[in-house]
Amino acid sequence: MVELKDITPNFRHVRLLLAREKGHPEGDREEGYDLLVPLDEEGRLDHADWKSHQAVCRVRYFRTDEEERIGRLRRKPGGQWYFDYADGDSDDEIGFRLGEERFVTGEYVSIRSGGVMHTYQVARVEMP
Repeated sequence: MVELKDITPNFRHVRLLLAREKGHPEGDREEGYDLLVPLDEEGRLDHADWKSHQAVCRVRYFRTDEEERIGRLRRKPGGQWYFDYADGDSDDEIGFRLGEERFVTGEYVSIRSGGVMHTYQVARVEMP
């Protein structure tokens, strides 16, 4: 279990909600991600802080009528960020340029899940 003593002041709880897309013209407030991640002063993922606190960088995927998935934020050699779940490589979700994106309320980020790219809006960023 993550305890507040295990994280630095750069950590934030970030909520991502599914943005408008085919089949969801208004988006979907019941599908998204909760992240516990370190952000720099510009709202970008803080690689140095992540590297020294990888074990507490969490991801929770949620969707109505589906079991939630809990995983970790990981980074591949070369810098690509992804969400790693316990069920092997088949369920990993790749972030599109997550290292360059700003996790600021109202901004958008894209995540590839099941071979399909989906866009999520940053709904909130707050202290854990």
